Amino acid sequence: MREALRLAKKADSLGEVPIGAVVVLDGKIIGRGYNLRTKLQMATAHAEMRAIDRACKRLGSWRLEGAEIYVTLEPCPMCMGAILNSRIDKVFFGAYEQKGRSLTSELAAANLLNHTVEVTGGILEKECSAVLTGFFTAMRLREKQKKE
Repeated sequence: MREALRLAKKADSLGEVPIGAVVVLDGKIIGRGYNLRTKLQMATAHAEMRAIDRACKRLGSWRLEGAEIYVTLEPCPMCMGAILNSRIDKVFFGAYEQKGRSLTSELAAANLLNHTVEVTGGILEKECSAVLTGFFTAMRLREKQKKE
């Protein structure tokens, strides 16, 4: 999770929502990603999607069985779909999605695609939440200053 946090901070430095993710297999990171939606102008450029894409390329397979993903924020439904499709076994996330839009638990247990995934939340939650809170506080302040 510490590497995912490092990647989240990199996204923050680029003005992106600070979310980072790593895919791990056999104790080794095989894919890294951070949000780049604004820079790339791509709705799918989420940290998880980028980490999964890199892991698949590294293994030469779309199946990531036995892998785990660590992400600083609870995955959205799109990213959970990619996690399920890639057959990742475990999801570990830091901060909980505060607006309750993630559906993480529901999608993980739904046995979609004949695959379920184990989910554990709250890993380094305070640190992960602080990065996000800091980003949005600064963004609101900048927006307020523009209006003045």
